[in-house]
Amino acid sequence: MRTLGSIVCVGLVGLVAAVGCNKPKATERATPELRSGEMGRDPAARAVPAPVPGPREVLEAKDPRKAADADMSEVLEQLRAMSPKPLSTLTPEEAREQPSPADAVRAVLAKKGKSENPLPVKAIQAKKIPIAEGTVDARVYVPETDAKKPLPVILYFHGGGWVIANLDTYDASARGLANESKAIVVSADYRRAPEAKFPAAHEDALAAYRWVLANAASLGGDPRRIAVAGESAGGNLAINTAIAARDEGLQMPVAQLLVYPVATMTMDSKSYQEWANAKPLDKATMRWFADVIAKGPEDLVDKRLDLVHAELHGLPPASIVLAEIDPLRTDGDLLADKLESAGVKVKKKVYEGVTHEFFGMGAVVSDAKDAMSWAGDQLEDAFAKDAKAAKPTK
Repeated sequence: MRTLGSIVCVGLVGLVAAVGCNKPKATERATPELRSGEMGRDPAARAVPAPVPGPREVLEAKDPRKAADADMSEVLEQLRAMSPKPLSTLTPEEAREQPSPADAVRAVLAKKGKSENPLPVKAIQAKKIPIAEGTVDARVYVPETDAKKPLPVILYFHGGGWVIANLDTYDASARGLANESKAIVVSADYRRAPEAKFPAAHEDALAAYRWVLANAASLGGDPRRIAVAGESAGGNLAINTAIAARDEGLQMPVAQLLVYPVATMTMDSKSYQEWANAKPLDKATMRWFADVIAKGPEDLVDKRLDLVHAELHGLPPASIVLAEIDPLRTDGDLLADKLESAGVKVKKKVYEGVTHEFFGMGAVVSDAKDAMSWAGDQLEDAFAKDAKAAKPTK
């Protein structure tokens, strides 16, 4: 697996260039304080918690082909042509070898005669972060910027359902965030299931945050200005890191960027019904992830996975990016609402016509480029506003 953020995918039968180019684009919402516009293979063994009983509307699954924008559809069609197998039919080891949307993006670039080279940054350093059982890899991205040093720091966590993907898979997201936010990005890996079941990844994420607090200055960063960010499973790790920092009395991040975060494992929301067959992430894949990561049903109702029922007060401002064609969309909306109800400042932007994993596809998907720019602006503003308010590390 290589660059340009993605989750390894299931098959994309019949996805072709689609309509939707002329419909309204991203919608944005903010709290009054920030107003700016707006698991595996045996179904009987699945440990997904049952939905809350009661009457609800049953929705028909939508056709992603009719919702995806043309540039998004081009990536999906290219991925379909690479014949990835459904994750629910594979072992985790096999799943990690499947073609990814990152591979599809590079193929689209090649077909257009464009460079497949990654977005340049000033420098990249490889690091090892100590965890409870050894170390995990990390990569430090220094942005192309003339901004005054020391620079703010973003601790970034990649996606992949806590099972697949790695630093290479999400390299494009880390590069883009570094340049757009004019900040040093520390992209930290974590142990994956089933080799390390829940909550191993969450423990590693907190260890990475402690390491960044202790080492930000030596990286050329400002230890007073540290944010957390992540995509999908990594978005879940980012907000959980902020919660753990609050609960353990550590210096709080000045901001959190949550890109289509995993907010609950119930899998019965409106978007799970509407986009049950969406690609590259569908409901069957999320069930497979849940099966692989959990030791038992109790894990899936743990507040670290069931964030919409967690205690969310006292967290830093959150910027949330969501995609229309994504089973996680409704859960992201609900998490935004829960954060606002807990008194957390929230800005949310929803991009229509794109799918889960679009964020790192700025080289070929126009909404991805816009989303990266918007996210960078939110982080840059947070660094500027909250530099003096950050407390020293305990």
